[in-house]
Parts: sequence; structure tokens; C-alpha cells
Amino acid sequence: MPITFHLKRQPSVPLESEVFSPDVMAELTNTEIRALTIYHGKRQLPISDFFDVEGERSEDLVMHGAMHKVRWIGRAMSRGSITVHGTVGMHLGAYMKGGRIEVHGNASDWIGAEMKNGFIHVHGNAGGQIGAAYRGSMQGMKNGTIIIDGSAGLEVGMRMRRGTIIVGGPAKDFTGLQMKGGTIVLMSGAEIRTGAWMNRGTIISLKPLQLMPTFVRSVDASPMFVNVLAKNLKSLGINLPHKASEGTYRQFAGDLSVSDKGEILVWQPVA
Repeated sequence: MPITFHLKRQPSVPLESEVFSPDVMAELTNTEIRALTIYHGKRQLPISDFFDVEGERSEDLVMHGAMHKVRWIGRAMSRGSITVHGTVGMHLGAYMKGGRIEVHGNASDWIGAEMKNGFIHVHGNAGGQIGAAYRGSMQGMKNGTIIIDGSAGLEVGMRMRRGTIIVGGPAKDFTGLQMKGGTIVLMSGAEIRTGAWMNRGTIISLKPLQLMPTFVRSVDASPMFVNVLAKNLKSLGINLPHKASEGTYRQFAGDLSVSDKGEILVWQPVA
């Protein structure tokens, strides 16, 4: 039986809620969970001030409510699952090491920031800096998978090192900013400055992109790794075209202002 939380009143300022993690709650009784401390501005308050709590001693958490002011859910979690029915605030799954987070609603900025492993799926829209490095840090996500069904904000995958990010809706500017590795899949394209200052890694777009002049066209092909990626994504319900009969990927190398090791692949369907 999972531990279930129902938000019973809206906080007036953001709640800093790092304790919402299977690593913290898996061995605790219901009384101990309700007494865990969260931060409402400068005030330290028990979880029970804002949430009704059902269940105990479980690695699976289920949360209900409009929690757009609840931050740091799943911070550094390494096991179990968190399922959110509603909106969720900033820093969801930041520093995540393992486990699974699923959001049936929208999420804010910094989803999976600097995560090391794990799986995050947002069934709505998301903010910016998904899988990104925090300000002053040189490396974003190092492994794991993030899926956003809807749109995404600025700087998706900024300085990411490894891992996979899939965005179903359009993304805003600077997708893949200073990217160092990993893969970003844009099912509906992105706005401008895609791949700015990227060193390595791959950005795949199924829609045309307005590329910067520091990317140079190389070949039209269907790289083998795309075939492998497509098979892996199919198990997640994502259809990534890869067959020669369907079309090819137009490859661009860059960002030449810093490196020629990064690549952007833009899908060219058969006319």
C-alpha cells in the first residue's frame, strides 16, 4: 500500500519539501511521516499542517493536489516511486539517483536537474532547465530518462552530460545549451538558438529548426544509433521514425564556435 498525501490548504509561499522521497519515508510510521519537517518560508512546520497522510512504511508515494508551490519533491531519491496527480513545483527529481516519478499534470522548472539516474514522466507541460545544470555548475544530468508529453521552457538539457530527454510539444529557446553529451528528442521542434555552444551530444528534431550559422550540414542518413534509440523509445510509447522508407535525417555538425563534435539531426520525411 502506498503512502498517500492530499494537499489540504495552499501555502502562501513555496514549501521546501525535500522530505517527499521514498528514501526518507520507506521505513517510517504514519505518525513519523506526519511529523517530518517542511519549510514554509522561514517557518519549520510538520507535513501534517499542509497534507492529510494515509499509509506508512512504503517505497511508493502518491500525491494529490495543486502543488505548484511545493518544491524539491523526489530530491536525490534512489528507489521507489512518486506519482503526482496535479501540478507540481520547481526542482522535481533534482539530483535523482534512481526510481520513478510520474506527474499527471504540469510541472515547473528544473525537472531532473543534475540527476544521475532514474525515470521521470510528466504527462503535461513543463518549465525550463529540464535535466540542466544549476547556475555555476558545469554538468547537468548524467544519466536517466525524462519524458515531457507537452511543451517545455528555456534551456532544456543545458550542460547535460548523458541521458535522454524527450519533449512531445514545442520547446523554447536555447534547447541543448552548452550540451556535453546525451540525447534530446524534440517531437515538435523548438524555437531559436537550438544547440548553442554545444560541445557533444545529439539533438533530434522531427520538425524543421531555425539553426544558427555555426552549424554546418554534413550528410543525410539514418544513423544506426537512431534505430537503437527508436526501439528503446517504442517500449515507452514513443514513435521515433527511423526506417529508410519513411525518410532520412539531415545531419548538422556544431556548434562550430566551440566544437564540431555535437550534432543536430532534422527529420526529412519522404515526400
